[in-house]
Amino acid sequence: MTNATVTTVDSGPRRITRRVTVGAAAAEVFALVADPHRHPELDGSGTLRDIPVTGPVLLSKGARFSVGMKQFGFPYKITSTVTEFDSDRLIEWRHPLGHRWRWELNQIAPGTTEITETFDYAGARAPKILEIFKQPQTNATGITRTLQALAARYA
Repeated sequence: MTNATVTTVDSGPRRITRRVTVGAAAAEVFALVADPHRHPELDGSGTLRDIPVTGPVLLSKGARFSVGMKQFGFPYKITSTVTEFDSDRLIEWRHPLGHRWRWELNQIAPGTTEITETFDYAGARAPKILEIFKQPQTNATGITRTLQALAARYA
């Protein structure tokens, strides 16, 4: 897995999706993604701030969690809500402005999992604003870095 390549997936308009295969069981990866207190371990964007995360240790559908962020030099805190949850396979949460972060895990063999992460802003309240501020491009880079780090972690 040391040569894992992050690939771009066409998932439709206003959806940024990347995929990588890692050397870990889906349950192990899911335990990391479904624990918001561990999200700093995932963050390839550099936007998560070093302040305590609030929320449950294990997310579930309808659960809410808050994280500190910093973009464009401004610190802020957001509370997201889990909109989809299927243990060891799928988790998605909605940002207060309506865009969603989705993680899909497909264990393709024992100890080998395909991870797909999507930034979905098709249902965002202000998608044009996100585009003006180049959030799709910024998030594409952050997703790629996150998946590269996961590939290295589980190499």
